[in-house]
Amino acid sequence: MTKPFIPPLSRRALLAGGGAVIVSFALMRHGLAQEAPAGPKLPGDLSKTPMLDAWIGIDAQGKITVFTGKAELGQGVKTAFIQCAAEELAVQPSAINLITADTGRTPDEGYTAGSHSMQDSGTAIRNAAAQVRDIMLSLAAAKLSIDAGTLDARDGKVSAKDGRSLGYGELASGQALHVAAQPTSRLTPPDKLKVIGSNLPRVDIPGKVTGAPMYVQDMRPDGMLHARVLRPANYGARLASLSADAARGMPGVVNIVQDGSFVAVVARGEFEAINALNVLSQNAQWSDGPQLPEQAKIYSTLTALPSQDKTILDKGDPAQPGVKRLKATYLRPYQSHGSIGPSCALAIWQDDMMTVWTHSQGVYPLRNAIAKMLSLPSDKVRCIHAEGSGCYGHNAADDVAGDAALIARAMPGTPIRVQWMREDEHGWEPFGPAMQTQVEASIDGQGKLLAWQYDVWSNTHSMRPGGPGNLLAAQYLAQPFQPDPPMPIPQPEGGGDRNAIPLYAIPNARVVSRFIPQMPIRVSALRGLGAYHNIFTTESFMDEMADAAGADPVAFRLAHLEDERARAVVSRAADAFGWTKDKPAAGWGRGFAFARYKNLAAYCAIALELRADRTTGNIELGRVVAAVDSGQAVNPDGIRNQIEGAIVQSSSWTILEEVTFDRTSITSRDWSSYPILRFPSLPQSVEVHIVNRPNAPFLGTGEAAQGPMSAAIGNAFARATGTRIRQLPLSPQRVRATLAT
Repeated sequence: MTKPFIPPLSRRALLAGGGAVIVSFALMRHGLAQEAPAGPKLPGDLSKTPMLDAWIGIDAQGKITVFTGKAELGQGVKTAFIQCAAEELAVQPSAINLITADTGRTPDEGYTAGSHSMQDSGTAIRNAAAQVRDIMLSLAAAKLSIDAGTLDARDGKVSAKDGRSLGYGELASGQALHVAAQPTSRLTPPDKLKVIGSNLPRVDIPGKVTGAPMYVQDMRPDGMLHARVLRPANYGARLASLSADAARGMPGVVNIVQDGSFVAVVARGEFEAINALNVLSQNAQWSDGPQLPEQAKIYSTLTALPSQDKTILDKGDPAQPGVKRLKATYLRPYQSHGSIGPSCALAIWQDDMMTVWTHSQGVYPLRNAIAKMLSLPSDKVRCIHAEGSGCYGHNAADDVAGDAALIARAMPGTPIRVQWMREDEHGWEPFGPAMQTQVEASIDGQGKLLAWQYDVWSNTHSMRPGGPGNLLAAQYLAQPFQPDPPMPIPQPEGGGDRNAIPLYAIPNARVVSRFIPQMPIRVSALRGLGAYHNIFTTESFMDEMADAAGADPVAFRLAHLEDERARAVVSRAADAFGWTKDKPAAGWGRGFAFARYKNLAAYCAIALELRADRTTGNIELGRVVAAVDSGQAVNPDGIRNQIEGAIVQSSSWTILEEVTFDRTSITSRDWSSYPILRFPSLPQSVEVHIVNRPNAPFLGTGEAAQGPMSAAIGNAFARATGTRIRQLPLSPQRVRATLAT
């Protein structure tokens, strides 16, 4: 398939031909645009990019363009953003042209991560659209010499009761929208909503299900060449010698690009590049890298490393013994993103401008890292988001973009496509960190939680590009860049300690985050960060404490929840599942879990049933029922999509996924050594119940179910078998070994 090649925008093009919104945003990036007025904080990411025409553009013909710095990663935000804009601009969704994550055109909204897209960008777009609509009404009122309150905005025009009307294009000419946003907006009230709250079909799905060229992997600009990068056998190895003549003389090979230990082959065809890479690999000698720890001892290795300890919750005396006191340790392995499509990027060096098409989750941070790696001013690098068939989190998308930029610089004027192979992706991506948690708690004579002591050990959960050293290729150059020092992500959102603070009312509690800077294995962000394991721990232990108190697990949770929205979600999931009505069939167990993601985002509760085969060790998932409160629901079906997807992904993590390694390298480099959940192993059914909160802030949805699903599986397994497994994953091997004892 062929996609047209999009030339990079020069600054002259930005200033001369991009339309008012592009002009104003270009000026704003160069410090020439109007600043936001002092006063109350602007809603969402309007606080970072306050000019309305950075978000909404209307040309002379009335065409509406909406700009977001967030990326579509399969979570459906394109559709939700269109709904927000269409609702407040009073137009049909089909009238909205949405531009996502492009350093030449859109606001800088950092990373698309942490379920922040709707909170930050959706909020900004909705408020900007509402304020632009009111500007249209005011301009029309002035031109028609009529009170704005008597006018109606609908379908791209403003109409008066006497039949006169003016189109948005007529009204928005010049710099009409180049004004600073205001702290408050006249949003459409819940009873008047027509687009927000409806199940608008996702705009990105038709192409994906019909095989249209939707992904960066599909892009084929004219004149494009294919490249592959030579990798060492293990971390830290350096190229000792290389004989490139045999590969250079192979059919289709155009160039061998080398800078220190970074080596790439460029060819006319993809298979030709692969063949040449194999020959190149046979003629390369590498120094030995540092040894990896023993996998069997990884948790003791991690907890023995120096840690930076911080108490993030401290009240009362968590050592109180109560009438019963329990203690347990929970373990999470390194886990891969498991991207179905290995990472890919395109780059071209043309007219002193490096343009990169990337499925990175942060085009602006990536732009800055690439610019520093290439010793270029940041305005000489443009990163354009293109969807990747991929993942949530920091997989190899940024690394492959760095590869493509380095190779493109060596071949000016030629589009370069770098496609990682499966062994590259599984072997070299930054994994989700291994973690250890320890919890000890007691109950009083009334069966209530009295005391809680919680400790979590973890590496960093973000090594996303900041400095260039966080790009893999930059570490292998003749003048290599060092990765940024690992840093914890502070509370209230947290990294390794995300969701480590329980939402439950406990009079005596202490939570200690033990951040481990040293990283034996390359790690970074995986969907949900530390929340997945902390919720697995907390919610598993809540079941253990409920058993100690002789209480029903759902009733025990409700007895310790003061947040009414939390209680509503727990009750909704339990009632929809029929928690108190029916007993599970013989051999089946029921599990329940709840969390509010980050303790400040969406609420999610999950009830499920499963059974375990003692012979094979396989876990069969039955019915799964979830309830979620994401604030105001923009697209209910999109929310269900996200919860369903998270349920499947979390099931795969919890039942199967674990990175393996020996003392020299990663060994789980394909789907046989790193299995993921297959279609026959999906839950028998999934129901998602939405607790809608009209007028409430958007809370995001994408990562809300990861933790509750893991804990619900662990709790159901314990009830089905009478045995609890506290080390993830609950793999067939671990299940067989546990049930055999």
